[in-house]
Amino acid sequence: MKRVVMAVLGLWSVPLLHAADVFPSRPIRWIVPSPPGGGTDAVSRIMAPRLVDLWKQQIVIDNRGGVQGSLGTALAAKSAPDGYTIVFAYSGPVAVNPHLYREVGYDTLKDLSAITRYTQQPMIMTAHASLPVSTLKELAAHARQNPGRVTFASSASLQHLGGELFKLAAGVNMTHVPYKGAGPAVLDLLGGNINTMISNPTSVVPHIKSGKLRPLGVMGDTRIEALREVPTAVESGFKEFANVIEWYGMLAPAATPRPIIHQLNSALTRVLTMPDVQERIRALGMAPSPSTPEEFDRQIDRKSTRLNSSHT
Repeated sequence: MKRVVMAVLGLWSVPLLHAADVFPSRPIRWIVPSPPGGGTDAVSRIMAPRLVDLWKQQIVIDNRGGVQGSLGTALAAKSAPDGYTIVFAYSGPVAVNPHLYREVGYDTLKDLSAITRYTQQPMIMTAHASLPVSTLKELAAHARQNPGRVTFASSASLQHLGGELFKLAAGVNMTHVPYKGAGPAVLDLLGGNINTMISNPTSVVPHIKSGKLRPLGVMGDTRIEALREVPTAVESGFKEFANVIEWYGMLAPAATPRPIIHQLNSALTRVLTMPDVQERIRALGMAPSPSTPEEFDRQIDRKSTRLNSSHT
C-alpha cells in the first residue's frame, strides 16, 4: 500500500513541477503605462526581443497611457496573478501618484509585487532652440523677466514635481503643460509649441545629440554618461536636486506565485546584463541597475513611505 500511495503522489507532482519548468508556455502581456515614443517604450522594445529569444514565446507590448501612468498600472494590478501580465514600473505611477490623486485604482504596496529594477537615472531639462538660454541659471533669469510666459512640459508626476521644485528653487513663475506621455510631449517640444521639458534622458538624448534640442542641465547631482558635457543642477547651484532620482523596473500582480516572480527576475536580469543591451540603454542616458525582487520592493516601500510622511 505504501508503494501505491508514493506512486500516486509522484504522479500528482509531475504536472506541478513541469508547469513551473516550462514557464512561460504562452505569450506574455507587457503593459507599458504610457504612449509609444517615450523612455518606457524605448527600454521595453530594447529588452522584449531578447526575452523572446530566451523564452521562445511572444511578448505583446500593450501601451496604455493615461493619468500619468496610473491607467496602465491599475490595469496590471487587476490582472490575473499568473505571471502572464507584467507592467513596466517607474517612479511616478508607482510611488508618487498614489499620494497626488484621490483614487488611482490600486495600492502599490498591496496590489503589486516587484520583479526587478531596470535602471536608475536623474532627469534632464531641455529647451527648444528658440528659447534664448543655454543653462539652468539662464533659464531662471529669463523666466524672471517673463513671468508665466515660459512653459515646461511633463509626462509623469515625478517630472511635474521636478518642474515645480525648479520654480521654487529659482523663485520663478513658469506654466506647466501636462502630457499623457513623453512621446507627444517631445514632439511638441521639437515643434516649438512648448519651451522646455523635464524628462527621462531616454526621451531626449537622441534629439540632443542631433542638435534639435538644447540641454540645460541634469536634474540631479551626477552627470549622465551619454552627455558628460552637460552639468548637473547641483553644479549649477540648485542643491535641491541632489536626491531626485527616477527608476525603471517591472512589477506583477501581488498574488503572483514567488517561483514565477523569481523566474521572471532571472530572465530579465539576464537580459539586463547582456553587453549589447547595456550599451543601448547607456546610450539613452540611463544606468542599468538590475536587482532582486526583494531589493526593488524595499526601494518602492522606502520611496512611498517618504512621500507619505512629507504629504502628511
